Amino acid sequence: MLDFLTQLIWGKVLVAVLIALGLLLTITSRFVQFRYFGRMFRLVRRSMKESPDQINSFQALSLTLAGRVGAGNIAGVAIAIALGGPGAVLWMWLIGLIGMGLSFFECSLAQLFKRRDSDGSFRGGPAYYIHRGLGLKWLAVLFSVLLLVTFGFAFNALQAHTVASTLKHTFGIATPITGSVLVVFIGLIIFGGVRRIAEVAEVIVPIMVLAYFGIGLYVIGMNYHAAPATFLLIFKSAFALEPAFSGLIGTAIMMGVKQGMFSNEAGLGSAPNVSAAAKVGHPADQGIVQAFSVFMDTMVLCTCTAMIILMSNSLDLGGVLNGVELTQLALAKQMGELGRGLISLALMLFAFTSIIYNYYLGENSLRYLNSSNEKAVAIYRMFTLGLVMWGALQNLAAVFAFADITMGLLALVNLVALFMLLKVGLRLLRDYDEQIQSGVKSPVFDPDKFADLDIDHSAWTPSTRDESEEQNEELSVSPRVGAPVIPS
Repeated sequence: MLDFLTQLIWGKVLVAVLIALGLLLTITSRFVQFRYFGRMFRLVRRSMKESPDQINSFQALSLTLAGRVGAGNIAGVAIAIALGGPGAVLWMWLIGLIGMGLSFFECSLAQLFKRRDSDGSFRGGPAYYIHRGLGLKWLAVLFSVLLLVTFGFAFNALQAHTVASTLKHTFGIATPITGSVLVVFIGLIIFGGVRRIAEVAEVIVPIMVLAYFGIGLYVIGMNYHAAPATFLLIFKSAFALEPAFSGLIGTAIMMGVKQGMFSNEAGLGSAPNVSAAAKVGHPADQGIVQAFSVFMDTMVLCTCTAMIILMSNSLDLGGVLNGVELTQLALAKQMGELGRGLISLALMLFAFTSIIYNYYLGENSLRYLNSSNEKAVAIYRMFTLGLVMWGALQNLAAVFAFADITMGLLALVNLVALFMLLKVGLRLLRDYDEQIQSGVKSPVFDPDKFADLDIDHSAWTPSTRDESEEQNEELSVSPRVGAPVIPS
């Protein structure tokens, strides 16, 4: 029954809805993810220099990447190629490009409807824009429960299992030891609150991303002569022009699309929870930054794994090896046994950072459901540590199958909400475009222009807008970067 429901949701319904909505958002926004592609880098670079009293865009980006970059970048890509052939990579790229547009809208809306918490921090996400933007509190509650169960509970245990099993198989470390160490380190981080979680992610995530990117570049550099043929193989296989893979076109499309969705999480409604916590001058700024995180996950890191496998001639059609083993075998051909160890370490680090990301999603859901109950948050933190230890010691195949279904339902709720809020999202983008078109280097959000919406004006204080005005001198963008003004 679990397998049937998973295939129905992920294999048919969700794939169709996500692609259709992603294309709709991309076209109606006139390809916002491409129009502002260069601006992504400038916004990230600028936010790295900021040290505000709130989480900045770079910290939110790092924490989001902590969740997006996980086992899917190593094992998921390998399985997609093993079952769908090299052509699966092209479809993965296409869903990543569409996902950039989806992520822009969901994260911009999360910023628009965020709330200032009692401690001065910001809270937001799909539950908030479903509640405040659509007035559907019951649906917002359902979303929060699904998010808490999927990420806060199931995925925390699953990621702990990934770390423990990887260290046991590669280095022979007993799972109880791994579980105990994880509990200590995770506890030190999550009991420090969201600021500590963001600060840890800000340090660890760039290092792990750059390190894995470096491994990918090393393999490509060592096999540079084969790069043109490898890319040609991907394109020919995707359209059944390569005889060896002509029978896999349907599987290639399905595996590439599913891997793209699983890996970058665009449209699932997870990343907006983190995005809303950042202090920015305009909601669209954070949408642009989060579109960049999808690019880094799918177009960069997933591509690194694909190149490691394809350039090492390690293709395992039919998936005899599991995803991790296939990637380890491929890198071992390039770097010897060191390659196996590096893949295990990368997987361990990806899973560890995913745990702190998953914890934050669970806490955000809990605070939406009962914002004033600090005792409930403390109990949730202790429960998270218990789940981490339990996950390290148990085989969680049934839990993973159940979480697959709840994550699919979570995505469907979010995608329906995004469709219903399409006009609001385009209106927000139009406000951003108009400011860029008029020569403003760093657009400023004025909540009075959106007085008809249920926006927390205290989250957009004059001081926030003043800081954004000051940044206009620091961020140099040609007025032509923005598109022509869209008539209302």
